[in-house]
Amino acid sequence: MAEQVRAGAVARRAEPDEAAQEGRHVTDHDDSAAPAPPGIEIRGMREADAAQVLAIYQAGLDGGNASFETTAPTWPEFDAAKLPPHRHVAVDSGTGEVIGWIAVSAVSGRCVYAGVVEHSVYVHPDHGGRGVGTALLNALIQSTEAAGIWTIQSGVFPENTASLRLHEKAGFRVVGTRHRIGRHHGRWRDVVLLERRSTVAGV
Repeated sequence: MAEQVRAGAVARRAEPDEAAQEGRHVTDHDDSAAPAPPGIEIRGMREADAAQVLAIYQAGLDGGNASFETTAPTWPEFDAAKLPPHRHVAVDSGTGEVIGWIAVSAVSGRCVYAGVVEHSVYVHPDHGGRGVGTALLNALIQSTEAAGIWTIQSGVFPENTASLRLHEKAGFRVVGTRHRIGRHHGRWRDVVLLERRSTVAGV
């Protein structure tokens, strides 16, 4: 099975970056300390956000450069896969609309990799250029480092240049490129592997 590209649609519709049913719990944690641009609030993801979160997810997938997946998961599937303390949403302060989200999954059940997670970040295509992706990554870095997580990793299609720039700005480095790793809409795709190693956690 082809691996999923995790760092999803960011910044603009032309360069997309990763909705709803009754689900299980979502931790409503407080991310008020995370910096955000004017007019945007970053907070913990809530179950009530499910429909908007999954709609943004699907919009990113529809753009064609977010993931090998083509259909967003159901809320129960999303809820089961993402670690509750590290799910954040960006909300438009004026309308209350969720305009982006970020979340992580564990990469392994082995204790040696307990401090390594894989993340997905998606921004609504109508809200590119507002600094939403950067604010979400900052919130994720803050919450994961506070929890002792030392590495955040992801995979990005090389055509998703907006996402690559976003992650470089946030301190991610390119580990390498997996060439023709999976087929997507009938063609082979490369995946750029990214990681950010904390200088605070796991030192």
